[in-house]
Amino acid sequence: MFKFITNRPFWVNLLVALFLGALIIFGFLQTLSLITKHGEYLTVPKVTHLKTSEAIKLLESKGFAVEIQDSIYTDTAKMGVVIKQLPDANSTVKVNRTVLLIVNRDTMPLVEMPDLQGKSLNYAMEILNRSHLTLGDTSFRPDFMLGSVLEQHFKGSIIQPGAKIKWGSKIDLVIGGGLQDLRIPVPDVTGMMYGDAKLILQDHGINLGALILETGIRDTFAAFIIKQNPSHLSELDKKIMYMQSGQVIDIWLSKENKAFTDSTANNKN
Repeated sequence: MFKFITNRPFWVNLLVALFLGALIIFGFLQTLSLITKHGEYLTVPKVTHLKTSEAIKLLESKGFAVEIQDSIYTDTAKMGVVIKQLPDANSTVKVNRTVLLIVNRDTMPLVEMPDLQGKSLNYAMEILNRSHLTLGDTSFRPDFMLGSVLEQHFKGSIIQPGAKIKWGSKIDLVIGGGLQDLRIPVPDVTGMMYGDAKLILQDHGINLGALILETGIRDTFAAFIIKQNPSHLSELDKKIMYMQSGQVIDIWLSKENKAFTDSTANNKN
């Protein structure tokens, strides 16, 4: 065999080698083309506004690989749907091209409650908007901080700054309505349960100031008021004391109704 090759002219062997080399390269390229499906193209279908699972199923059935590039939240689209795709719909790409998807989250994200106390109503509304929260009900209470936020409420309870709540939650605000010139008698709430007294004070436009608790109190609403400042009557001449709506009253609480006990003891004496 080697003799047959060596007996031929060099140029013949060279041509044979070139032919075989070209044949091998051609075969390799054909095999590679079959593997990579070279020259085959597909049109990317539109999957925006479809549910994520439906979009993935459709793309894979068309011969595309799929990757979730990002998961964000926007209230302008339904939750759990595709909001952006890359390449865009109707683009012509090679087979096995990866389509990237940006999807809208299927659960409402949590946001941090801002501190609105002391802010003007307009500024508080601006902060709520930036924090992806909405303004609920507004109520006014006599207070010298006219037009400013006194309290922030969520679902009927005061909410502290930094608390985590769902995006788009409604926040109710209590706004200062200014002080009124009308003087009212200081309500006598000693001996009452704190929960009942709080309602009476609110009806009179009186704000709660300091709350001093005896040791061991767990339920403040069921505790008894044993002292208040200012008092209903003056200490010297026992005349009725007066105050303005919007002013504050300090309260001392006890587990026992000591005011009732003291008055009973005095009556016996």
